[in-house]
Amino acid sequence: MQWLNKIVDDVVKRHPKGDILIESGGSPSGTYHLGHMRELITADAISLELNNRARKAKHIYFVDDLDVFRKVPVNVPSEFDKYLGKSLCDVPSPNGDQSQSYADYFLKGLIESCQALNIEVEFIRSNNKYQNGFFVPAIEKSLEHLKKVRKALETISGRQLGGEWSPIQVNEDGYLKKRPFVNLNKTDKTISYLNKDGQELTTSYANGEVKLDWRLDWPARWWLLKVDVEPYGREHASAGGSYDTGVQLMKDVFEASPPLPVPYDSINMVGDTKKMSASKGTAISALEGIEIMPPEVIRYFILRSPLDRRLYFDPVNGVVQLMDEFAALAAKPNKSSSEQQLLYVSTGGQNNQQTVSRVPFSLLVTSYQASLKDEDKTLDIIKRSEYAKLADEDSAIIRNELKFIDAWLDKHAPEDVKFSLANKIDLNSFNDKQKSFMALLADKLDKTPPNIDGEGLHQVIYELKNSSELEPKEMFSTLYQALINKSSGPRAGWFLSILPRDWLIKRLRFEE
Repeated sequence: MQWLNKIVDDVVKRHPKGDILIESGGSPSGTYHLGHMRELITADAISLELNNRARKAKHIYFVDDLDVFRKVPVNVPSEFDKYLGKSLCDVPSPNGDQSQSYADYFLKGLIESCQALNIEVEFIRSNNKYQNGFFVPAIEKSLEHLKKVRKALETISGRQLGGEWSPIQVNEDGYLKKRPFVNLNKTDKTISYLNKDGQELTTSYANGEVKLDWRLDWPARWWLLKVDVEPYGREHASAGGSYDTGVQLMKDVFEASPPLPVPYDSINMVGDTKKMSASKGTAISALEGIEIMPPEVIRYFILRSPLDRRLYFDPVNGVVQLMDEFAALAAKPNKSSSEQQLLYVSTGGQNNQQTVSRVPFSLLVTSYQASLKDEDKTLDIIKRSEYAKLADEDSAIIRNELKFIDAWLDKHAPEDVKFSLANKIDLNSFNDKQKSFMALLADKLDKTPPNIDGEGLHQVIYELKNSSELEPKEMFSTLYQALINKSSGPRAGWFLSILPRDWLIKRLRFEE
């Protein structure tokens, strides 16, 4: 994992002694999705690797709940537009729970996601920090050196700040407003500003009534919290962007070193040219991702690629590939050091708590459906396959994995993968040639060894092409119609090999 080692090497070089503080962060403005989790999982992997090198590291997530509510997401009632302009911590919860705010409601999903993904992180609330005066030194420094602030922003961003620009936002009647700054009174901890009518008003900046503009707020956090490492999305990494201006403000205003930058690219849904967006409904939530895939597979999906590579998530066909790839990595006997490291950070340092078995995902999916989603019967089916030994050794893991498979089948599996054994068979749905084919197949199956494998059964079916007077394609479609009431399905020979032989013969003879 060259990308991870380079970051940690740089961190250690910058800070040869002492604890390391890693900060991630964001606004609880809507549902947290897999795209958001790239930042947190990356920060967690850095922390794990530092710990692996005997360095103590801590990961914090700064919750920007004092940010303005700017857009009503698709999964929030449209009448919430009346709260636009309020701080997220002052907007009511979408579920009507008066004991929590809008910010609380969505942050809860992130906290649950982090717990499920084995991400060790401490959550820090912006609103609390501003209310208890934590930001007072940064507000004072910023306003005392306003000429330096303006020069840094204009020089680095390459744009002139108009007369409407203000370094602060002021709470007016519950709404955050950008207002022109007039004067700072450090003794009283108040500022003077102009309201919309040009009147000069005074308010305290020690209790959350005043918030720094975003371009100042971010480096202020670095300075106050003493942040050493900062992952952030590529939208902040462009030349003259918010990270670059933050670096200059750290130098000119806060007189401190900026954190090590760790920019990363977005995660898109497969086929989408834009990054995931919960507000637009073009994302899979982190909690839903955890329902359909074990935590180590989600972490593997994110951590296996360099941070500058855009990731594409496919909840339909990609899940099968990811599950099998991760299982192959975990089962590989002679792993390289890079593979061992990837497995370590993918499991959150908990290699002994895997929830992915060594049985191929596609086999589990088919067996689970063929057993009518019965765990015990699924294991019995697998024991009749070439993976019989693993069915015993990985039985507990398989049972747990079936929970993810059940959710995936319900929410995202493609239709050509989903099936269920037909409860009844309608004799009138088949012509004479099809009936003859099934009778011939039943007789042949009655005489084949009980331990014949899928390849052998495929050959048994194919040998009937002349005597049945059906084309091969029609033989297989007839078989699927009789078993699962569909024209196609799993590999026929293998599928027959996992079905109870007595039940199968009765079905082909129209006795079941």
